[in-house]
Amino acid sequence: MEGVEIMLHLNNSDDSEDDETIVSDERKRKEVQLTPIQVPREEHPLQYTYCLWFSRRAPGKHAAPQSFDQNLRMVGRFASVEQFWSYYSHLIRPCELSGHSDFHLFKDGIKPMWEDDANRCGGKWIVRLRKGLASRCWENLILAMLGEQFMVGDEICGAVVSIRFAEDIISVWNRIASDQATTNRIRDTLRRVLNLPPNTILEYKNHTDSLKYGMVASPFK
Repeated sequence: MEGVEIMLHLNNSDDSEDDETIVSDERKRKEVQLTPIQVPREEHPLQYTYCLWFSRRAPGKHAAPQSFDQNLRMVGRFASVEQFWSYYSHLIRPCELSGHSDFHLFKDGIKPMWEDDANRCGGKWIVRLRKGLASRCWENLILAMLGEQFMVGDEICGAVVSIRFAEDIISVWNRIASDQATTNRIRDTLRRVLNLPPNTILEYKNHTDSLKYGMVASPFK
C-alpha cells in the first residue's frame, strides 16, 4: 500500500536529512499522474475519493515561504470503506506523534493548501484541544466526514489534525466562507461529532484573510 511504509517507520526525531530523503521520494511519487481508483464489487464505495497527506516540520526551524508544499507527503488514496481501513489500521495515531506534525484528509484533487482553487474562497473551523484528545477526536471527525454526516453536499474540502507542543488542533475546511448557513451547519455538526462541551470555543478563519496577510507558507499558523 502506497505510503503505509512511511507511517509504519515514521521517526519522530529531528533528523532533517532523513526527512528530506523521504520528502524527495514522495515528491517523485506525486509526479506520477494519479489514476482513478477501482472499487471491487464486494467493497462499499465512498461518495468521494479521498487522499491522505502528512507533513512535519522540525521544531525551532522556520519554514521558508515555498517549503510547505515540499514537506507535504502523500500517504495514500482510497475510494471505499475497506480501502480506508486498510490504511488507517496501519497509521500512527495523532497522539503518538511529536513536534510540528499534521495529518490532512482531503477529497481527491484538492491539495491541503489555501492556494488550491477549491480552498481559495473558503475557510476552516478550528477547535483547539488539550493534549491527549487528538486521536479520538480525529477518528470521530474523519468517520463523520467519510460517512457524509455534515450534510452540506460537496462543500467540505477536507480536515486536518495538527500536533503542536502545547496543544493540538482539529480543523474542517470548506469551499465558500461567505455561505454562513453552510458554515454554521458545519460548526454544529463538528461540535456534535466531537462531543464538545457547550462552552467550547470554535474559531472560523477565512483563507482569503490568511493569504492577504502573507501567511502563504503554512496554513496552520
